[in-house]
Amino acid sequence: MPLIIVSGLPTSGKTTRAKQLQAHLAKRIAAASTTSTSTDGSSSSAPAASPAPKQPQYRLHYISDSTLSISREVYDLDPSKVRAHTRSANASEKDARAAVYGAVKRVLTDRDIVILDGMNYIKGWRYQLHCEAKAVRTPSVVLQIGCGVDRARGINEERLRKKNDKNEGQDGGRTQVDEAVEEQEEEEEQAYEQDNWENLVFRYEEPNPMTRWDSPLFTLIWEDDEAQTAKVFDELWDAIAGTGRKVVKPNQATVQRSRDAGGDYLYVLDRETQDVVKKILEGQGEGEEGGEVRIPRGGGDNGEQLVVQLPGRKVGLPQLQRLRRAFVGLNRGGIGLEGVGNFSVGRMRESFVGYLNDSFDQEG
Repeated sequence: MPLIIVSGLPTSGKTTRAKQLQAHLAKRIAAASTTSTSTDGSSSSAPAASPAPKQPQYRLHYISDSTLSISREVYDLDPSKVRAHTRSANASEKDARAAVYGAVKRVLTDRDIVILDGMNYIKGWRYQLHCEAKAVRTPSVVLQIGCGVDRARGINEERLRKKNDKNEGQDGGRTQVDEAVEEQEEEEEQAYEQDNWENLVFRYEEPNPMTRWDSPLFTLIWEDDEAQTAKVFDELWDAIAGTGRKVVKPNQATVQRSRDAGGDYLYVLDRETQDVVKKILEGQGEGEEGGEVRIPRGGGDNGEQLVVQLPGRKVGLPQLQRLRRAFVGLNRGGIGLEGVGNFSVGRMRESFVGYLNDSFDQEG
């Protein structure tokens, strides 16, 4: 199932919306599983004594910096805060993205819905995630959380103020349960240092629905109420698991071609030219220097024969291989094509023999 990439400014409410989306999708998955179970039960004529629990059709995963224990300090590029012997100022951010990428790749399949909660502010990073989803034949969508810069800045400043007040206050009278609850809230509502926050806003690249890696694009703004939020989530569900879901095909460059009896174009071209070279060497070994060598046109012993006019000397294997590589280089434009038109096995052999005859004539 698809990958849902949540994107937005820092402290713009992404985690809140992502948790709402997680709860909404969990209900839709449970409803879809219940509907499927009731349909299967009604189609069976034999009464079931005790219905076995049916495995859900989809599995839901939520991935964020908090679930991976990634601190927000990794996004701080201030050189004065870089630890000693660190390879670069953004090394920690690269390591964090690698951890997120690995977590997504481990669970992303055609049966899993993955919600990636984070800024995801780099368009190249979103493109990388899009390619990963496409490689496993599952769609990817982007959910943008719209929030004004001034509002997001005010939220971050409020969190910084609470953090400072807590550090200056007393910790007496708190139980372990209170500390655990506060720790969980702090992980989800961490504040950014002011310079770090401004830098992240400056570097943020908004999703563009005109690009294939940012489409389909769904948007929720700060003022959207519960009804509008549910409507957007329903549209998102329809795009990833409903009637609006599109068939995803991986890039041809990432699909491994099989070498069956027919083989792909380049494999057949290499095989047939190698066979022609082999026939020429065998024909030369039986006769004198020069002369002619007859080669079957269709690859078998019967049928039309092709004639190779040899020069007045024996042609060695290095020269034949050099000419063969040159011919393959000139005719490799059909790589990846399912049909090669009239350039069949017989046509390949005929063209290669003609190329050899022309080369031998030019050499004299």
